[in-house]
Amino acid sequence: MELTVVMPCLNEAETVETCVRKALACMREHGIDGEVLIADNGSTDGSQQLARDAGARVVHVDAKGYGNALMGGIRAARGKYVIMGDADDSYDFTALLPFVEQLRDGADLVMGNRFKGGIAPGAMPPLHRYLGNPVLSFIGRLFFPSAIGDFHCGLRGFRRDSILRLGLQTGGMEFASEMVVRSTLSGLDVREVPTTLSPDGRSRPPHLRSWRDGWRHLRFLMLYSPRWLFFIPGLVLMTLGLVAGAALSFGPIYIGKLGFDVDTLVGASAAVVIGFQAVLFALFTKVYAAEEGFLPEDRRVRRLVDIVTLEKGLIAGGLLALAGLFGLGASLVHWQTRSFGPLIPSESLRLVVPSATALIMSFQTIFAALFISILGIRRSKETPIDVAASAAEEAAQAVSMDGEERTVPRESTKA
Repeated sequence: MELTVVMPCLNEAETVETCVRKALACMREHGIDGEVLIADNGSTDGSQQLARDAGARVVHVDAKGYGNALMGGIRAARGKYVIMGDADDSYDFTALLPFVEQLRDGADLVMGNRFKGGIAPGAMPPLHRYLGNPVLSFIGRLFFPSAIGDFHCGLRGFRRDSILRLGLQTGGMEFASEMVVRSTLSGLDVREVPTTLSPDGRSRPPHLRSWRDGWRHLRFLMLYSPRWLFFIPGLVLMTLGLVAGAALSFGPIYIGKLGFDVDTLVGASAAVVIGFQAVLFALFTKVYAAEEGFLPEDRRVRRLVDIVTLEKGLIAGGLLALAGLFGLGASLVHWQTRSFGPLIPSESLRLVVPSATALIMSFQTIFAALFISILGIRRSKETPIDVAASAAEEAAQAVSMDGEERTVPRESTKA
């Protein structure tokens, strides 16, 4: 079978029959060998029987959520290709051929783009049309090397085996973003075709909750991009802190009537420490995600981890600690010149703050080197099948050895 059209369904009695008939008519018109599969997520309004009567196959998916329903349908699909779309009659199931043609041409994932194809009046709330979708799609293109203009279009086609290999995990609305992101990061062939969006045919409100589901999409995009979540903000903070701290270590700075002194130096020190910690978190996340398979391995991070070994990290941390202790020693000498009496903060803090910062970063570096070494410990990847096969092989070897021992003649002995 070439194509399965998967529709997630939760109480879509008003529209599911229309969607099924349109999809089947499209496949008949273009000679496509296919089926329509309804992934029912617990409907109580008779949607299942209406879909069967229209010619669809229905599978029940216990786990609640948009992503869970779709994954249940994708696993149950019989077609080489899958086209997914909502069962609310907002997408045009009579126009599936452009998706199929791109898939036949070798694409792994074909996204619909509603902004290029046309959005009918009333089909998309203004909040989604002018803020939610454009902003989240822009963030997706910024965070990941993707050219997709509509990250959240619900009508999309893909090779079933390619998507199953990704191991998609999200169960809610953010499943739409995960599919695009994971496909892009895995180097799949992702394309886009124009599609239309019409007002849905339901009399009840949609399942989508604008702010809740928008946040879930944004959260997913951030968590899958340690570079933008940790590294870039941390690098900016650390750079600003180092520049400001280096300048203020020699004395106050005046810009017009504004004067920056040791109070600003303390803030610069905090920025350096926070930024450095964020950069380390980016490194931790990259190493952990690559080891667990959430993200593909980053060659630059792997090269850095291979170069910056535990021993080198300990040495770097030790050198920072020595610099900090040297600065604290200098501050004690400065205190001695004051006969160990009261100090002038504008003088003493210029020694103490950079020294304390170096000491804090030395321990961060040492702990980071130890933690990365722990993350790098390789686990055994044996599956239960591997273990059973090894046990069977050992048993066969034992039987073979026992048989050889029995066939060896015993040496005769003389009394």
